[in-house]
Amino acid sequence: MKRLGCVLALLALPALAAFPAPLQPLIDATPAGGTLRLAPGAYAGPATISRPLTLEGGHQAVIVGDGKSTVLSVAANGVTLRGLRITGSGDSHDRIDAGILLEGDDHLVEDNEIDDVLFGIHLKRVNRSRVSANRVSGKPLALGLRGDAIRLWYSQHNVIEGNRFAQARDLTFANSADNRIVGNQFSDGRYGMHVIFSPRLLVENNRLSDTGTGIIVLYSPDLVLRGNRVAHALTDGGGGIVFKESNDALVENNEVLHCSVGLRVDAPPASVGRLTVRNNRFAHNIVGLFFYGEEGGHRFFDNRFENNLNTVAISAPGAGSANVWRGNYWDDYQGFDRNGDGFGDMPHEVHLFADRIWMETPLATFFRNSPVLEMLDFLERLAPFSTPHRVLQDPRPRMQ
Repeated sequence: MKRLGCVLALLALPALAAFPAPLQPLIDATPAGGTLRLAPGAYAGPATISRPLTLEGGHQAVIVGDGKSTVLSVAANGVTLRGLRITGSGDSHDRIDAGILLEGDDHLVEDNEIDDVLFGIHLKRVNRSRVSANRVSGKPLALGLRGDAIRLWYSQHNVIEGNRFAQARDLTFANSADNRIVGNQFSDGRYGMHVIFSPRLLVENNRLSDTGTGIIVLYSPDLVLRGNRVAHALTDGGGGIVFKESNDALVENNEVLHCSVGLRVDAPPASVGRLTVRNNRFAHNIVGLFFYGEEGGHRFFDNRFENNLNTVAISAPGAGSANVWRGNYWDDYQGFDRNGDGFGDMPHEVHLFADRIWMETPLATFFRNSPVLEMLDFLERLAPFSTPHRVLQDPRPRMQ
């Protein structure tokens, strides 16, 4: 009781912003399982929590780093961080200087504001934890020099929900299976989400905008991407959603707008694994869909393709030839619905004419949509010099 009274007396003293009070002694004086409620003011980091406890800031306590390391580290189980402002990490990528470093299991990190940090929240071998309703922004650095707004490394069964991320490099999930990433926002970055060797993720209802690539999935099977909105991913040679050798994913009810490529697929052959892509909207992209390399065997049902400069592109004849199409809406469909059942009377087909030049010869991409290639493509469609290559056939295209 006497020890707790001393702690309460310390908390009653106002912390001066010009001379932050050291945070570590207050943490060390808090018993395991206890709650440390910081009085309004500034507190000096770096600090480490090595026992289960709750640290609350009431939205009025600021933990200020030394600009040389991680601001607040957690090396225990069952720690709660709530209502804090954390600022001023170091700038070393080798050390992974972060606002918050979590190790251990069963943590709760919610409703904190983290700014002027290289990496925002770093989960290192963390399981069964929740990171919710935080606001994270990085240092004002060039894109290639920034760190990740959130980084999961060998971490499983966590929930990343309702956070707002900005001005960072990526949201990175590496070797981290079975996590839920739900309802987050991220803008001004390189990759909206960078998923690598992380199977069985649920990525749902996130909003990503103004990044080089929206969601890139590498070597990560059995993902569910549902209800996400990706917009303005126009650089870095990626696209709105990119899959590489990631089998058996479900991509549904997403909206991909104004990206270099709506969906880019470089996946194993049909005998290995398939993607199911349904009820998505791909609109106002330079290329709606791009298939690289393999025959495919993926399933595209009930999607909408609207106002894309090019609906489908392939790397070479045969790419995507085994894909299955049914019930998709194509804004360039040229058939009719005479029986009024909502589906076209004839299949929708996409053929390659002169546009094969830039698809098969990457150096010619610079001239894509130039007047010369547009004229060649028009003449080929009017009177083909050779048999055009068919990219896809949707036997039952949706009219509305």
